[in-house]
Amino acid sequence: MIRSRFENQLHDLNTNLIVMGTLCEDIIAKSLVPLEEDDFYLVNNVGKTYQKIEQLERDIEEQCLKLLLRQQPVATDLRRISSALKMVYDMKRIGAQSAEVAEIIGLNHIQTGRELETLREMASHVIQMVTDSIDAFVHEDEKLANQVIAKDDYVDQHFDTIKKELIRYFKDTSETVEDGEHVLDILMVAKYLERIGDHTVNIAKWVLFSITGQLDGETT
Repeated sequence: MIRSRFENQLHDLNTNLIVMGTLCEDIIAKSLVPLEEDDFYLVNNVGKTYQKIEQLERDIEEQCLKLLLRQQPVATDLRRISSALKMVYDMKRIGAQSAEVAEIIGLNHIQTGRELETLREMASHVIQMVTDSIDAFVHEDEKLANQVIAKDDYVDQHFDTIKKELIRYFKDTSETVEDGEHVLDILMVAKYLERIGDHTVNIAKWVLFSITGQLDGETT
């Protein structure tokens, strides 16, 4: 009876993590919408999504602490709950950095250029990484968690590509104030996306810890 109740509580924890992961995917996508369509209402809506992420972080932390204090789990269950506590921090950071991206995009300095397509590709990668990292936790899939970590190399490659494109841009054009704003905003958005990828790697590493008991170095 006690174990059955504990399993139900773990199921509820998984459900909340899935919802929080979905919100993270949503906020990343919303933050970049103005690159494709002139809909700044969605940029403003990012703030509301981030508030939901913050609330879920608090709810999940409370769930985890209650499980730790009342159920006193051991071994695998203890690692699983401890990992969830760590994961929600990185998920909150993903939300916060996506909100920063939305603010930059809202300035409307980024208009055209090959860099935009690279930003979209970076966003697509990190969204999939978020999805896979949460799936790996729920299904205790060590292979999928390792795939998330490996996929971060693609995000880093895109970031390097953008830096090279911006250097070439300055070499080929005479710099103006507008040019500077365009370049700096692209670089900042790319850096935020790269950091989101890093936080997703953190999540995947905590998933591996929950499964194996071994923890690799964590990105801060």
